[in-house]
Amino acid sequence: MRLSGHNSMTFRLTMLFALSSTVVLLLLGYSIGGSLERHFEEQDMEVLTGKLKLAQHTLEKLRSAVDLKVLAQQLDDSLIGHHGLELVVVAPEGQILFATSGAKFPQSLLDSRVWVASARPTVWTTGDNQPLRGISALVRTGIKDAQPVIVAVATDISHHEHFMSSFRMTLWSFVALAALLTGFLGWLAVRRGLAPLQAIRREAAGITAHRLHSRLSADSVPAELAELAETLNEMLARLEDSFRRLSDFSSDIAHELRTPVTNLLTQTQVTLSRARAPDDYCDVLASNAEELERLSRMIADMLFLAKSDNDLVIPDREPLDLIDEVKGLFEFYEALAEEKSIVLTCSGRGVVSGDRLMLRRAISNLLSNALRHTPAGGRIVVRVDDTGDSAVKLSVENSGDTVAREHLPRLFDRFYRVDSSRQRSSEGAGLGLAITRSILRAHGGDAVIRSERGVTVCELVFPV
Repeated sequence: MRLSGHNSMTFRLTMLFALSSTVVLLLLGYSIGGSLERHFEEQDMEVLTGKLKLAQHTLEKLRSAVDLKVLAQQLDDSLIGHHGLELVVVAPEGQILFATSGAKFPQSLLDSRVWVASARPTVWTTGDNQPLRGISALVRTGIKDAQPVIVAVATDISHHEHFMSSFRMTLWSFVALAALLTGFLGWLAVRRGLAPLQAIRREAAGITAHRLHSRLSADSVPAELAELAETLNEMLARLEDSFRRLSDFSSDIAHELRTPVTNLLTQTQVTLSRARAPDDYCDVLASNAEELERLSRMIADMLFLAKSDNDLVIPDREPLDLIDEVKGLFEFYEALAEEKSIVLTCSGRGVVSGDRLMLRRAISNLLSNALRHTPAGGRIVVRVDDTGDSAVKLSVENSGDTVAREHLPRLFDRFYRVDSSRQRSSEGAGLGLAITRSILRAHGGDAVIRSERGVTVCELVFPV
């Protein structure tokens, strides 16, 4: 498994884990920072509001212009012990009635023409970089018919700004360190979490064409990977079965082709060993022609099966009456049946949509197979059953030896014979039933076979 690069699952999961942790820490930091800012503002507002009320109370005690002379002293006394607090009182005409030393307020807080009441304080920085937070209010004096004055009060927030700056620096440093730490811990966690996947990879790497029987350990992996292991095991089972079939098929092909090729070669070599009469050469050529025809049919059948395996068999479609097709094939096999005293009968009716040549070949293969395995004096019965909406079934029933249950699932395999000692030089090459099933599956149907109590029935199922 790759441990770096954008295609690495470990890298992507590690980065996702680190990014998620960083985002959470940032949100937490912003939340804490915002809470601290609001806390400091509430503290300042408590002090500012108290001083503003004190100044308001002092102004309300004024009764005449003469009392304005003692205003400065009273306000100075009220600010004793409050370092960093500034206060200013401005008359409606803009005249400053009182101001602490060095007080610098923005015009928006002092100008009655633009003054607007606000529940939030104003924050500004003076020319010498001193941060202040302040509020102002219109206050009426006790002087009769006098216009309200503006009272503004502000406090130095340098210590708050310094604390918040240190807090932000600590926060960013902690977030950066935490991102690195969570990334490393995430990498360890991902590595440990993907260890079962690594184990599956090692087990899969050890499976070769000679070890297709091996299976992945699905019991020792987490539940999330158990389904993957089971799916891979199912795939291995299919590959093992396909590989076995391919191996058997190759072996059967070699065996089936070796006999006629050996016969042709031997017969030709014997014929050429000495001079012979023209009639002898004709006999040899005729015998070779029979073997070559058999080879040609076998090769054509194998090509058909190969095309069927790759879904390259595309049948033409036309309505076919199955009983009419069966009766036509009965005429072809009638002579062989009479020779063995076998009775051929058919019954029922059913119409399907399919390729005439293919379906005749499939039914012909069943009849040929039944004639070979029906003893003299036996009976072959063909029935067509139209079940309505589900399917049309054609069954070929013949008397004879019962086929053992363990052979039934493999009767449609290529070159498979129940009696392995039976002469392979007989007419059949062991491909007839395999071709029949391939034809039915190309039409969307299937072929099944059953045998019991001396009766074997092969059934073709056609979809409606």
